[in-house]
Amino acid sequence: MLIQRATLLDGRRVDIRAADRIHGVAESLAPAPDETVLDAAGGTVIAGLHDHHVHLHAAAAALDSVRVGPAEVGDRNGLMRSLAAAVPSDDGWIRAVGYHEAVAGPLDRAVLDAVSPQTPVRVQHRSGVLWTVNSAGLTLLGLGDHPDGIVRSDDPRWSAELARREVPLNQLSRQLARHGVIGITDATPDLDTVGLAESGIVQRVHILAPGKRILHDDALDLENLTDWIADTHGSGVPVALHCVTAAQLVVTIAALRLAGVRAGDRIEHAAVVPDDCVQDLVGLGVTVVTQPNFVAERGDQYLTDVPAAEHRELWRVATLLTAGVPLAFSTDTPFGDGDPWAAMRAAVHRRTPSGAVLGPCETVDARTALTLFQGRAEDPSSPRRIAPGQPGDLCILEGSPRDVLADLDAGRVRATVIAGELV
Repeated sequence: MLIQRATLLDGRRVDIRAADRIHGVAESLAPAPDETVLDAAGGTVIAGLHDHHVHLHAAAAALDSVRVGPAEVGDRNGLMRSLAAAVPSDDGWIRAVGYHEAVAGPLDRAVLDAVSPQTPVRVQHRSGVLWTVNSAGLTLLGLGDHPDGIVRSDDPRWSAELARREVPLNQLSRQLARHGVIGITDATPDLDTVGLAESGIVQRVHILAPGKRILHDDALDLENLTDWIADTHGSGVPVALHCVTAAQLVVTIAALRLAGVRAGDRIEHAAVVPDDCVQDLVGLGVTVVTQPNFVAERGDQYLTDVPAAEHRELWRVATLLTAGVPLAFSTDTPFGDGDPWAAMRAAVHRRTPSGAVLGPCETVDARTALTLFQGRAEDPSSPRRIAPGQPGDLCILEGSPRDVLADLDAGRVRATVIAGELV
């Protein structure tokens, strides 16, 4: 493909020849025989976006699931109405996602039984860590005597009983492509990759499993985690450790110190980074993959639930960059909004849904926010460039670089090119 009349972020007007790699960047390039030519008409062309932490199957399944978060149902009555009106999927289940206690307090099987005593229902907490299942569902799973119906997402004793249903991975992929996403890193532990190649996904796909591990505060074991890291490294695999609390981060830092760090090791989320952990992260040199979009999506709940003195520790960006911690962005879709441009805006403005600013000292400029979605799959903190030899994965945007950086709007995406092909 030859892209003509492209404006780079530095203001240069160039032509770009791209296949799997970029073969040429110059003021003017003549089309080769049978070469596809795309006129950027002066629009801004950037290295395409890579979302460094997503959950492919869960995000695709969420496309036809009932959303029951605070923004969708509001309160207990709204929750009851949404579940009562839901139509079961082809597998017979009503599947709801995005729940938070702010809607109707803690859920258990009895609450769900009051809405749907006959149809199996499972409701996922917005953290992605827990599901609540009603009695009809528990019976199907062979867990009829379960005390409360609350089960962990990563517990195979119940999830293995669920027949994996077909989910619209191709639909999800096209949606991401419309946002300019050229690559995704799936962070699902123990991911079954069978069928991914035939799923219609157009993005380049990088898989964290088997090196991904989710930590839980009620099961933190430093010795066990250290041994697991050492064993995983011994198999030649880097680790990616899920840390959403300060306790999880502290134990992870200690385990990495004991086991040692290897290239490619990552900390996922780092939702809470106490001040005294920042230099620990610098010393380890491990990459942090975080999601500033949660400030924009859940910030008002943080303002209520988290002590004011700890607000600056939430979803840190500027502090980590200034200290020298390798950093990259992701959306954590479907647990976060899958629009990377919204995540960039959140990093720049740090505004909650009500308009409050959460952690103003953690804001970054628009160009920095954009760069943090342009890392390499295997090295997320190293941004790709538009230069010969770089991947031929590009995004063509409407408007000048100044316009693009002023609003960071997904609506400016006019074309997405992966390996020199218009997708």
